[in-house]
Amino acid sequence: MKIIGLDIGGTKISTVYAEYNDNVNIKDKIKFDTNVSLGLASTLDNIMHSIETLIDRHRIIDFTIGISCGGPLDAKTGTILGPPNLPGWDNVQIVDILKKRFDVEAFLQNDADACALAEWKAGAGQGSENLIFLTFGTGLGAGLILNGRLYSGSSGMAGEVGHIRLNDFGPVGYGKIGSFEGFCSGGGIEQLAKSVLFSKLQSGKEVKFLKDGQIDDITAKLVFEYADKGDSDALEIVKIVGEYLGKGLSILIDILNPEKIIIGSIYARNVRLLTSSVNEVIAKEALTQSVKACEVVPAQIGEGLGDYAATMTAVYGMEKV
Repeated sequence: MKIIGLDIGGTKISTVYAEYNDNVNIKDKIKFDTNVSLGLASTLDNIMHSIETLIDRHRIIDFTIGISCGGPLDAKTGTILGPPNLPGWDNVQIVDILKKRFDVEAFLQNDADACALAEWKAGAGQGSENLIFLTFGTGLGAGLILNGRLYSGSSGMAGEVGHIRLNDFGPVGYGKIGSFEGFCSGGGIEQLAKSVLFSKLQSGKEVKFLKDGQIDDITAKLVFEYADKGDSDALEIVKIVGEYLGKGLSILIDILNPEKIIIGSIYARNVRLLTSSVNEVIAKEALTQSVKACEVVPAQIGEGLGDYAATMTAVYGMEKV
């Protein structure tokens, strides 16, 4: 199967040409800035041009289009419904637009669901009937494979686990104080770190990885870099993140009883620093029988996950036709 995959993000868009025959083979890729300031029409023109370039370059005749994009969206109607990182993309019927332009089948999934499909078919979830994929990057969302099928819910909102409140106090994520996303996302970890370190500075303690006490320079990446070097303050923050990740995973394990939970981005890059505290909480909080049946693993595909996600969206869509 020949596939054109679109991974639409708030800062970058990737258009890939891939071939699928039990395995994904990415043959070519064009990447460009989303640049939402130019407006929707200009961005759509860039998307069309990138697809046409790949078609001409590889003389592609028969292909299917797969689109991975942050939500909210309606996968059934193929409509993007105004994602916060794509201002102006309100009720964009992207599937119909591409079908009419290229006269081919096209399919849309939100990025968490698309990544779940990719890891299920081509990554750490191969052979599983029940798995959860967690994004754990800019935000926290889940893609659910249940009983061998993608589960999206009655209105396409299944898997919005970042909205679960884990504490009445804490960093804000998904518009909610103390949410799963608040504790387990890039922005949330940054908020948590600033709060913890501000308290230390107020009590007169020196924080080694702050330059001249500039707390505004703190990022999640910096916290993990210093934790990796053994900095005690950074390790304290990482332990809190791991504990709340364990709490969130325990809820999912008890409710959905998955074989695997696959976690991307921040977790995948920092498994060694997070595993101990995560497992300790899961062992204490979740049902023993369910814990024994479940393996928590990092995403396997790596930095190319978005390209695989768009590709597998097309494959899964054609399997259902």
